[in-house]
Amino acid sequence: MTDQTPAAFEGSVEPPARRLGGVKAVGILGILAGILLIVAGIVVWIVVSTQLQAERITIPDDAMAFQGQTVAGPFTAYVQADIIQQHALEASDGRAYAELSQDDPARATMMNASFLRASLFTSVVSFGVAAFAIGIGILSILFGWALHRLASAPVVVRPANNV
Repeated sequence: MTDQTPAAFEGSVEPPARRLGGVKAVGILGILAGILLIVAGIVVWIVVSTQLQAERITIPDDAMAFQGQTVAGPFTAYVQADIIQQHALEASDGRAYAELSQDDPARATMMNASFLRASLFTSVVSFGVAAFAIGIGILSILFGWALHRLASAPVVVRPANNV
């Protein structure tokens, strides 16, 4: 081993030829936006979960999963919507709302089931949007940090090899 540095690694550290303050600012804005997205996603998740829990909906024993649990998250909301559909179809002999005559007593049951399912699916979508916001927030922080770090890195200038 020799103490000499190979020519490929020789060079001098110099400041960038252009000012990179704008890139640093974009990096900081990305980090701040990411934090805001994460906070917003968490707040939405908590609000939707709290509202679902306040309804005190308990998943029945004949559901595909989470029997006896209170609806409080996206999976329990989806399972409850599914079992509502099954129960409504049993009450209407397998016919959908649009297939029932206007004087059929099961029509009101199917209409209520449809409204309940739509509400539960809306909460499932809300949970998904909250999770998406949190994920985009994390990516925004990472990209902002990378931009800020790259803009702060020194530039290594290597002399051209005169061969």
